[in-house]
Amino acid sequence: MQAIPTSAQADSASISQLFAYPFRIFFLSMTLLAVLVIPLWVLQVTGVINLPLAMPGLFWHQHEMLFGFLSAAIAGFLLTAVCVWTQTERTHGFRLVLLWGVWLAGRLLLALGADLPYWLVQGFNLAFLPLVMLDAGWRVWRARQKRQLMILVVLGLLWVMQIGFVTRLDMAYSHGALIMAMALISIVGGRITPAFTTGWLRQRGLDANAVKSVPALDMATLFSMILLMASLVTGWQTFTGILAIIAGTLMLVRLANWKGWLVRAEPLLWILHLSILWVPVSLYLLAGTLFAGWPSNAWSHAAGTGAISCLILGVIARVTLGHTGRPLVLPNGMVTAFIAIHLAALIRVLTAFGIIPWNPGIGSSSLLWIFAFGMFLVRYTKILASPRPDGRIG
Repeated sequence: MQAIPTSAQADSASISQLFAYPFRIFFLSMTLLAVLVIPLWVLQVTGVINLPLAMPGLFWHQHEMLFGFLSAAIAGFLLTAVCVWTQTERTHGFRLVLLWGVWLAGRLLLALGADLPYWLVQGFNLAFLPLVMLDAGWRVWRARQKRQLMILVVLGLLWVMQIGFVTRLDMAYSHGALIMAMALISIVGGRITPAFTTGWLRQRGLDANAVKSVPALDMATLFSMILLMASLVTGWQTFTGILAIIAGTLMLVRLANWKGWLVRAEPLLWILHLSILWVPVSLYLLAGTLFAGWPSNAWSHAAGTGAISCLILGVIARVTLGHTGRPLVLPNGMVTAFIAIHLAALIRVLTAFGIIPWNPGIGSSSLLWIFAFGMFLVRYTKILASPRPDGRIG
């Protein structure tokens, strides 16, 4: 029988504990990257510093947000969740160190590898997502859980977008990657958001049956986004705009079925609903870009800063508490962090339209972003680096 640690033992943080479960090291590393890469980008683009980047500055910024920041979030969540779904042993210890090392090497080589062979730099970057897919894929295969295969398909398409982006330095592929990231939100958000909402309502004796999930609608939304990605990359402008409106409307209907306004009193739930609302907003903005000439960085930041980053912050705040055996009660300051990240997205979109001047818009949205993820670091670093209070593995 495993002994339950004392309070002092449970609170003892260590580096080794970070490699006890994938979510620990990847959530921490992803958040550190979030608070570092935005200031570095602002300093780089304003000429204050000159990093020896392995690719042009704008492409480096886009790559690190999509395939550095997002990929770490995917690895932390998926490699933790798939162990629970399939009842298999977690990736931990030396294997996890090696996997994390590949991710870290990609970040360092891109930021400092101007004089290194491009194939070497991108070899490390392109290796990470397949390793994550292999780790998750063999578990899903052994457990014969066909339901999980669509996540791997979307991850595979995200990787194809990365290949296109780093080999051609074409923003069409970064835009395609944004669509695939929102397809992941459609899948994962479509599972956890209505489920958590239903559970919260039921625990309080409220009408849990009000929350609806329609499998056919879920699949239609996902496939519309896959078609949208393919159309966006191939340049079929009119068809892409129509698909963006269709996908956005389907996602909006799903959100309405989940009744997010019923859980407005619970920050760990309204952050999920509000973050996913950025998906249809960004898709409608994409349609506006194609049909009305709206600035393309409006929809891309609504997707990246809004949908993706806001949802990531909400999910990691909840997953970290749950998987470390702590009550689902947000630490002090995290509600403010949730508000800050949404304000960062809103200001960035308004700046893209010129409603807010460039310098104050970029500056304030960057500061709000740094505050939001910095608050996570302040409140969650010790939790991530400490054993579970109940003595269980996690």
